[in-house]
Amino acid sequence: MQELESEELMVDGQAIKVNLWRVGDRKIVSLDSFVKTARIEEEEYEDVEDPAATIDALREADPKPDIFTFVQRLPETEPKYSYYREWESIAAIPITTYDHWLKKQVDPTARNKVRKAQKAGVIVREVDFTDEFVKGMVNIFNETPVRQGRPFWHYGKDFETVKKQFSRNLFREDLFGAYYNDDLIGFIFLAYAGKYAMLGQIVSKIEHREKAPNNVLIAKAVEVCEKKKIPYLVYALWVEGSLGEFKRNNGFEKINLPRYYCPLTAKGKIVLKLNLHHGLRGIIPENLKVRLKNIRKKWYARKWGNI
Repeated sequence: MQELESEELMVDGQAIKVNLWRVGDRKIVSLDSFVKTARIEEEEYEDVEDPAATIDALREADPKPDIFTFVQRLPETEPKYSYYREWESIAAIPITTYDHWLKKQVDPTARNKVRKAQKAGVIVREVDFTDEFVKGMVNIFNETPVRQGRPFWHYGKDFETVKKQFSRNLFREDLFGAYYNDDLIGFIFLAYAGKYAMLGQIVSKIEHREKAPNNVLIAKAVEVCEKKKIPYLVYALWVEGSLGEFKRNNGFEKINLPRYYCPLTAKGKIVLKLNLHHGLRGIIPENLKVRLKNIRKKWYARKWGNI
């Protein structure tokens, strides 16, 4: 028996209404928008083992979502179901050994940056989520309002907000800090999703960019994956631009996973048929997206300086 609820979540300082459905022990969520596209709340960590049963249960809900979407997780890359699907590209490093990654998978420039960071005195160590660590996070977050050509969504957050938001998943995460002269200059939250590990957050001080803290933090993540015999390290979606180049240089590969879309209402069927299930973002040509991103980056550079 599924139960429909709703709640408000704070996202970037704004209250966003979210619809919740409970199917068995799974929580399924969707934004309260014109087209309600639902998915498992923490799909990065859970497989949809019986999608037909989930779809049947959601169809009995009142009101019901318009579309239910789910993705196959690594290492299952071949489609298992006959539902309508699209390919979702993630960035992942297949892990064998640390030495293989450093010598064979990374770009020579990234390899040199790892060594440069170590020679510069950057030390990476596992840390606890203490108040001192949170203060260091806040200091890094508030260094600049813009990162990668867009407003940085953690900029301006205070200690209590950061502590609350980043303590939610500590039960499945390890934390690593990059230190220079005992000052925190970067960190990662390494989350474990059963069949792979994920970079839940990786941020460092722009002031110390020349010391390559992000490169040495990824090196630590690869080292941990080898020790724990975790076969993949995932860094969100595959993207272009400077972030995409950073991922490629550090050994991440493009891996396609099947994402399924199952219409549950007449509206959902129409939206899928018209290819509107991604909203406006889905109908803008890729070359135009690149141009718009470049315009946005230049605008923020003029407003905030070249940061």
